[in-house]
Order: sequence, then C-alpha cells, then structure tokens
Amino acid sequence: MKSATTRSTTGRRERLRAETTAEIKKVALALMASGGPDAITLRAIAREMGMTANAIYGYFATRDDLVTTLINDVYTSLADAVDAAWGAAAEQKPASRIQAWAHAFRAWALANPEGFRLVYGDPVPGYRAPEGGAAPDAARRVCTGLAGLADTAWPHAEHLYAGSEFDWSDFDAGLLAKVRPAFPDLPPAAVALALRIWGHLHGLVSLEVYGHLRTQTVSPDKLFKEELAALVRSLGIAPNA
Repeated sequence: MKSATTRSTTGRRERLRAETTAEIKKVALALMASGGPDAITLRAIAREMGMTANAIYGYFATRDDLVTTLINDVYTSLADAVDAAWGAAAEQKPASRIQAWAHAFRAWALANPEGFRLVYGDPVPGYRAPEGGAAPDAARRVCTGLAGLADTAWPHAEHLYAGSEFDWSDFDAGLLAKVRPAFPDLPPAAVALALRIWGHLHGLVSLEVYGHLRTQTVSPDKLFKEELAALVRSLGIAPNA
C-alpha cells in the first residue's frame, strides 16, 4: 500500500506532466498561427519553452503524435460546442435548430482560430494521420451534426431537389459510413444538401478567421446572420429574427 507521501509525490508528478503537456499543445498552436503549419516542430516548441529536445520527446515521441493529439483535441472541442447548441435547441423549430448550430460553429471558430486553421486550413506538411484518421470519433460527430441540419431541413426542402442527379457513388465511402447509420432515411440529395450547407457556413467563417473581412466590414456578425437567414430561406424554412 502506497504511503501518503508517495501518493502526494505521484499526484504532483502527474499534475506537472499534465500542465507541461497542455503548454506544449498551446505553444504548438501559437507557432502555427505565427509561422504556418510547417512551424510545428518539437525542437521549435522545446526552444520556446526552454526545454531540451530530448525532454520534450518524453511527452510526444514524434511531431506527428503531437499533431494527432492537437487535431483530436480541436475536433472534440468543436463537436462539444455544436452538439451542446443542437441539444439545447432540440424542442425548437427547424430554423432555430439550424441557426443555433451555425452560430455555435462560428463562435467556436472565432474563439479558437488556431484550432480552426489546424483542421480546416492548409495541411501540416509531411503529416501522416494514423489509420482511421486523427480524430475519427470527434470528426464523425461533426459530420453527423451537418447531416442533422440536412435531416431537419429535408421535409421542407425535399421538393426543391426533386431533379437532383446525386447518387451514393458521388460520395466518399468514409463520409457515408458516418452519416447513413445515423440518418438511414436521408437520400443522396440530402447528403449533398448537407455539404452545401457546410459550404455556406464555412466560407464566411473562414474569411473572418483569416482576417479577410476586417477591412471590408465592421459588422461581420450582421453579415453572417443575414447569410444564415438567406440559407434558411433557401431551404423552404422561415428564419427566426
């Protein structure tokens, strides 16, 4: 049986390790924000933190291990944010649910610009994700959330896509493996609709995160709200004020 002193020492060691790991990840994202994806190297992080290269390898064996952890953390954070907004709006009208998810996505991106750039910007040069992807569960939750938007809109929008030529062969098998079990009744046209919704939301948010709207408008929030309202109307749904 471990003594109180041993337990205290072990707990302190684990706490310090967790704190150092968190700092490594924070520094990695800061380096990427200032120098681009290829700025993430273990040696550069060690230099920023005043550590030796050998010491940092005790936390992450390779640069790819660190990037995989970062991607998983980022996707999990995003999935938690949009899932919470979607759940909170569960009893509301379709427009409210779609708008809640979209606003949560934008709010998360603006609060986590480095994370947004890591998963939706330029890829990290030379990075090789593990088999199954860097964040299979969290990424699946985000994809399922987008399919949920289409599922909510489809009863109102189906007649608008009666002439759609999409079939299942038009989509990536990995995407379908995530979406079809959750929404088995959605047709191919609805999956395409989910991707179009994603394009609308992602476009403006990307411009804002990368700073391209700063010299164009002082009210990017109004621009996003009106674009979102137009998107909802295009689905045959009256948007909320």
